[in-house]
Amino acid sequence: MVESYKTVYMGGEEEIIEKKSRFIAVVEHVESEEEALAFIEAVRKKHWNATHNCFAYIIGTKQPLMRCSDDGEPSGTAGRPMLDVLMGAELCNIVVVVTRYFGGTLLGTGGLVRAYSGAVKAGLAGSMLITRRLAKQLTIVCDYTWIGKIQYLAAQMKLRILETDYSDLVKMVLLVPVQDSSRFEKQITEATNAQVKAEETAQLYYAEADGECLLFDH
Repeated sequence: MVESYKTVYMGGEEEIIEKKSRFIAVVEHVESEEEALAFIEAVRKKHWNATHNCFAYIIGTKQPLMRCSDDGEPSGTAGRPMLDVLMGAELCNIVVVVTRYFGGTLLGTGGLVRAYSGAVKAGLAGSMLITRRLAKQLTIVCDYTWIGKIQYLAAQMKLRILETDYSDLVKMVLLVPVQDSSRFEKQITEATNAQVKAEETAQLYYAEADGECLLFDH
């Protein structure tokens, strides 16, 4: 599992005009090539009367699968520039379709590259992009003697406390980035004279969006 990767959380749709040609970019998050192809087909059906429906997608975080299509535009003027924008933004698990309605004026090779690239950039700007970071879910069970110190350590490292249950003992579930987990566990051991240990109960990805902590299993 990679420590972090960028993707789209909420897709968007934006349109640009170049010499009366309309370029409509639609962005979506996908987890597989099958999902990407289904999304592309849905856009094609919606814009069945368009001149072109070009696409690009990147699937996976390690050795990702990358595909693109010019859909009848001159070779290398649409799909590849679209894919280059996604790669430049270091995004994965994403698909973008740019629909073109021809406006009557030829744009030339350079004009097409700029138009399709610009449409994708506009589509990304209109989407919500996030960085998913790998974290450990740690569970701590202790008596009330130590809870203040643990809360202090968590606050110092700006960790997310997902759950706190107060009964005979205190149970706390925290989200700790993988790169910080060893340091946090060491600090707990030192602060509590080895009386309290943190148990790893899961590994998952998290992301911040509009002040909210989002959790993902991959």
